[in-house]
Amino acid sequence: MSAAITLSPPAESADPVFEGAPQAMLVIDPASDRVLDANPAACRLFGYDRETLCATSVTALHPSQRPDLIVFSQAVLQKGRWWTRSLTPRHATGRELKVEYVGAAFGSDGKLLLTATDLEELRRRNVDAEADYYVRGGLAEWQRVERFFRDIERENQLILSAAGEGIYGVNAEGKTTFVNPAAERMLGYTAEELVGQDIHSMVHHSHADGSHYPGHDCPIYGAFRDGHIHTVGDEVFWRKDGTSFWVEYTSTPIRDRGAVVGAVVVFRDVSLKREADEKLRAALEEVESLRQKLELENAYLQEEIRAESNHRGIIGTSAAIQSVLRQVELVAPTDATVLVTGESGTGKELIARAIHEASKRLDRPLIRVNCAAIPRELFESEFFGHVKGAFTGALRDRIGRFELADGGTLFLDEVGEIPLELQGKLLRVLQEGQFERVGEERTRHVDVRVIAATNRDLKSEVRKGRFREDLYFRLNVVPIESVPLRERRADIPLLAAHFLRGTGRKLKTEGLRLSEGDMRRLAGYDWPGNVRELENMIERAAILARDGRLRIELPDSAHRPAAVAVENTAAPSLLTDADRRDRDRANITAALQSCGGRIFGPNGAAALLGVKPTTLASRIKVLGIDKGSLAETAGN
Repeated sequence: MSAAITLSPPAESADPVFEGAPQAMLVIDPASDRVLDANPAACRLFGYDRETLCATSVTALHPSQRPDLIVFSQAVLQKGRWWTRSLTPRHATGRELKVEYVGAAFGSDGKLLLTATDLEELRRRNVDAEADYYVRGGLAEWQRVERFFRDIERENQLILSAAGEGIYGVNAEGKTTFVNPAAERMLGYTAEELVGQDIHSMVHHSHADGSHYPGHDCPIYGAFRDGHIHTVGDEVFWRKDGTSFWVEYTSTPIRDRGAVVGAVVVFRDVSLKREADEKLRAALEEVESLRQKLELENAYLQEEIRAESNHRGIIGTSAAIQSVLRQVELVAPTDATVLVTGESGTGKELIARAIHEASKRLDRPLIRVNCAAIPRELFESEFFGHVKGAFTGALRDRIGRFELADGGTLFLDEVGEIPLELQGKLLRVLQEGQFERVGEERTRHVDVRVIAATNRDLKSEVRKGRFREDLYFRLNVVPIESVPLRERRADIPLLAAHFLRGTGRKLKTEGLRLSEGDMRRLAGYDWPGNVRELENMIERAAILARDGRLRIELPDSAHRPAAVAVENTAAPSLLTDADRRDRDRANITAALQSCGGRIFGPNGAAALLGVKPTTLASRIKVLGIDKGSLAETAGN
């Protein structure tokens, strides 16, 4: 029955039999928990006026007896007519009434007519009647009474047997008093095995995780200790064979003359419901994980589109660049790991992108990780992801770059910067395609093609113990060298014109052109910053242009007679690798001296040379230049 609801006063009954009946009569609707009508005798019995009685719900008239009301109502509806003395309605003064209800179903909408007899009044009449019966009938009458009570017990057993839910009773000592057949089937015990036993120690002794469940914590026993109804939906009962099943149960106290003497427990198996809920929860988690992955993918791709908006292809017709493109065409259809080496600014990422776009993984993303930009303590989380609570600040699950690149390509830029302690885990992913998120034991599988890039000499790093040899060989399956710009001078005019067009669109400037003299000057410069330096220089020249004329500003070290010309000019003077390193060292040293040893900022050496500060810092380290002593020299 549902909770009490407020009703409007009932219309007066037009049935003289109902109105004039000497016995109390109620018309109720069990489905809505409503008292639909009451005759004057019922108002006298319960102590309410008619309007108040009809505004009181059936459960409010019988507090704490919801299970008994359900059993009685179902018996009446099933049999058409039934009676009970187990219901004790509450008088308006608060005292309990002992009555006998006789219920009859009428109509097709589930309404019941209850006739209530005051048992106290009946008892007084029965005393006189029993004396008379004894005198008249003697032993035969007492036998009839015995048969009468046996019939009552048999009918009660029929009700318990018909119930689909498990029902059992316990007394105030926790001993089982009765068990219905449904409970026997679910628990695997017979009623004989349970009746008289401490049922908690038999079927409710442990939690779902196997830990002990003390009897003093049991809500079932709590019902006859505190006198309240206890409803629980997340515990297990244990079968005779030692297996468990999830249950929902209600423990309702049993009262005798106002004192709680036990409890009746109604339970049902909800294992299938919990299994369905768990599958739904797992499905929702998977959907949420996919949603997060798609959001990250989208954000990453948007970032990559912005980063690559200036140019997306490899530009050049020189023999050196054509050789690189042939290597790309050969390796792209495979899943082989590629190691792209070369100086900063030579376009290693463009080579990686060209491999990806020519591969069968084109429909999946190319995920870029700049290993030089990740704090040491966050490498593992960035690569493999983490679960909520794995470390301070891990407020939610996070997908790592390997999982994000599943089915696609992962580009590890500046791979030489990966900490030595993480290189073993990276090697495992490359070899087995398996990893675990930080803080999680579940092993995940990915299908990722890896392209790595570095401007370091990894062989030297291996010899110095700063890079694992087995990881180096695993990455260096197909090596591709990104050619520096000074070795592909014939491509400089094409690149400069391409960058100028892109800058013109961005700055909304028209008519800017590079003169032949500009081309010669650009082709004669050695470009320590490679293609990135050329792009920055063209953009700076476009910004500084006046009256449609570009202002190409090369570093002072570049102002010398051009060694080469555009297209069909004499070949540049040849330099050995040692000569080139000496020249680069002298060029960077001069820039540092002029800037007081500063690298960063608008007045730093990096801005003067037209390269990124990180690129310049890397070259200073490779060339062994002591910028601190240069700063002191500049100060003197």
